Amino acid sequence: MALDIRRPEPAAGPGDVESAAKERLRAYWNEHVTDWPIATAEPGSRAFFAETEAYRFEKLDYLERLIDYGGQAGRDVLDVGCGLGNDTARFAQGGARVTGIDIAPRAIELSERNFGQRGLAGRFLVMDGEAMTFPEASFDFVYCHTILHFTPDPAAMIREIHRVLRPGGTALLMSVNRYSWMRLMHRLARVEIDHLQAPVFHWFSPDELMAMAAPFAERRLVHERFPVATKVHKGLKSRLFNTCFVGLFDLLPRALVRGSAHHLLVFARKAEIAP
Repeated sequence: MALDIRRPEPAAGPGDVESAAKERLRAYWNEHVTDWPIATAEPGSRAFFAETEAYRFEKLDYLERLIDYGGQAGRDVLDVGCGLGNDTARFAQGGARVTGIDIAPRAIELSERNFGQRGLAGRFLVMDGEAMTFPEASFDFVYCHTILHFTPDPAAMIREIHRVLRPGGTALLMSVNRYSWMRLMHRLARVEIDHLQAPVFHWFSPDELMAMAAPFAERRLVHERFPVATKVHKGLKSRLFNTCFVGLFDLLPRALVRGSAHHLLVFARKAEIAP
């Protein structure tokens, strides 16, 4: 009688677990990179990019106020997690030499199409921002917005951003605030938070984000993203949110509610080479 010998599967090592997590992440963003409730046009069309860009820069009204998209002319700019390429396009329109990377091939495909329709020059690569293949000191400015809270090891990504920056180069590092008004509203009134169901979603305190940015010689923390009226959601809940919550919040002094901002932004600078 033949023996039924069943050998156990080898235990998954750290590399296997990490690889599986990245594959889940890649699959998620391949599927959801075009999930913009405000958009009515076909994904990838000129109208789709116009709709998503207008909505993003209206909802995140601080971007054009705080980010000098036109101030990088003639410099090498890297957009980590470029998504649809709309933010990347702002730098390209301002005269920067842009590179966009994303873990999702679908995002890279859409970014290339977006640039092609606009007649803009840019380089787009499928790449993991936690393990970039660029040489050290490749870029003058690195833009990392709406990415750190979705990556498994955000501290590793920040170290990579620091590595690929040239001495004296600057970076924008953004994540979401653990103590934000939006997280409170999500708990109390089930206000939706974009991609909270993603394979990875981190909440950070200001101190935690600043600690991860420790490799940089200079760091400045800015609190932003306060309530704005929603155009996506309908019904009684959205009307109460728009008329009552947003209205009352706007009456409060910003100094009083600053700590509840949904977005945390760190403007960082890499040290110059010692003479």
